[in-house]
Parts: sequence; C-alpha cells; structure tokens
Amino acid sequence: MKRCGWVPEENKLYCEYHDFEWGKPIYDDRDLFELFCLESYQSGLSWLTVLKKRKAFKQVFHNYDIDSVAHFTNQEMAFALQNSSIIRHKLKLTATVNNAKAVQKIQKEFGSFSAYLWGFVGSKPIDNLVNAEQPAPAQTDLSLKLSKDLKKRGFQFLGPVTLYSFMQAAGLVNDHEEECDFK
Repeated sequence: MKRCGWVPEENKLYCEYHDFEWGKPIYDDRDLFELFCLESYQSGLSWLTVLKKRKAFKQVFHNYDIDSVAHFTNQEMAFALQNSSIIRHKLKLTATVNNAKAVQKIQKEFGSFSAYLWGFVGSKPIDNLVNAEQPAPAQTDLSLKLSKDLKKRGFQFLGPVTLYSFMQAAGLVNDHEEECDFK
C-alpha cells in the first residue's frame, strides 16, 4: 500500500487514521463536530498527540454529542481540566463548549452543520492534484473565507490553517497525494 508521504509508516495509529478516516467525506453533524474539535486541539501540537488522546476526549465530551457539549457544566469543565488523559488547555476546552453552542445556531439556520460546511464547497469534495511538485497548501482562500464566517458566528480557536486541515480530514477537500492508493 502506498500512502501519502506525511504518514509515518511505522505508526499503526497514523496509518489507520489515514487509511480509514482522513479525506473520507463526512456528512454527520456529530462526526463533523468531533473532527472540528480535534483539529482545534492540535494547534501547537502534533496530530499524533491528539489521536492518542482522542478516546479520552470522547469520554470527557459525551462522545461529542453537540447538545450535551453545549450544556457542559462548570463542574464538568473543572474535572476536564484535571484529567491528564486529555490536552488540558483551558482555552481549547472552553472553545469546545462555545463552539457546540455556535454549531447549534448553525443547525437552526441551515438545517444542519453539514449543510453549512458542505455549502462552502458546492456540496461535493474539491479534488486537488497533490504531488512532490505541487504539495498541499497549509491554507487557502476558501479556508480563510470559512474561518472569517465562523468567527462572525462566534466560533473560537479556528484559524484558516486549522480549518484547512479540518477540510482535508473531513473530505471537503481531497488532498491525498497523486500516488496514494487511498486517493
């Protein structure tokens, strides 16, 4: 199997993430919200760190049930900040709760978080040619546009670079390398 060059072949967790999740179009609001949060946690850290803590994050944040996260209590937040199994960055954790509330508003306005996000790409994945001569960008005009719109809607901890990573991971953008067997 040939994978994208960024995947460390010796790391089973990374390989499984690449092979079965990364770049596969996601349409479920809960799944999109989970990935959205995970991408925000990565800021300043490695993706492997986030992947290793993913299961614990799911436990802390009620399997990323949007309504449950939106009603996260101060006591739950205090416990989360003491939980060494997750990334205990107060701004990232409070952004998770804030962003759940913002997702609820989008769901009311657009019918779903999915419809809102997929509207930015015309409801189908953008298929990019990625190879050694043309590497995937860190951000695009589209991720900047999405970032600005989300910030207007009250979202936190999501800049254009984080959002482009999210778009790649959620399959809004297909940036599997040209030689990758998973393209």
